[in-house]
Amino acid sequence: MINAKDIIKSYGNGESRFQVLKNISLDIEDHDFVVILGASGSGKSTFLNVISGLERPDSGNVFYDGKDITAFSDHEATSFRKENVGFIFQQYYLLPNLNVDKNVKMGADLADNKNYKTVIEAVGLGEKLHKYPSELSGGEQQRVSIARALAKRPSVLFLDEPTGALDEQTGRQVLDYICKLQKEYDFTIILVTHNLNIAEMANTVIKMNSGKISEIYTNKTKKNAYEIGW
Repeated sequence: MINAKDIIKSYGNGESRFQVLKNISLDIEDHDFVVILGASGSGKSTFLNVISGLERPDSGNVFYDGKDITAFSDHEATSFRKENVGFIFQQYYLLPNLNVDKNVKMGADLADNKNYKTVIEAVGLGEKLHKYPSELSGGEQQRVSIARALAKRPSVLFLDEPTGALDEQTGRQVLDYICKLQKEYDFTIILVTHNLNIAEMANTVIKMNSGKISEIYTNKTKKNAYEIGW
């Protein structure tokens, strides 16, 4: 379980200092599919960065199964992220000089995962192992980034607007892969988006506004990637 308690986060200094997160507390259950929903500037991406250990809050604590990651040293925080979490962003962040196999192997090596090619097969890129990013479509590149993140065998997968740069057909396909992979590998999903339709796929929806949580609800009926609007 992830427990965020009294999280405050600001940027800037002096008179230009701006509080982005305003005393947020939240519990996230293991294996949940959580969507954090909000407009640009609502603080949702900053909150994701804090609860994933990418950034430290000004005050407050984030616990993973009782361990306070905000008390970790920089070295401990890096080790924690390497061993426990995966990240997928709107930008793919693939290394252009490495092919699909080598890009995904980078993630696999962090977990000493020798069977990483099964993840490449799972995202539908088994026949493109030796292709380079420049030879792939946007959707294929995003699927490589998904495979790289999952090759680490993370317990939590964080996604920040993962379909933001994709067309509708490709976006649906990517979301469908993510959901199928969650069922297979049993990880927690925490996905940030401004797209109300994607929230219909989640178990738990957290709405943010002006640096605060404005609403939390559970979907009684979940839709799949091909049932939602776009």
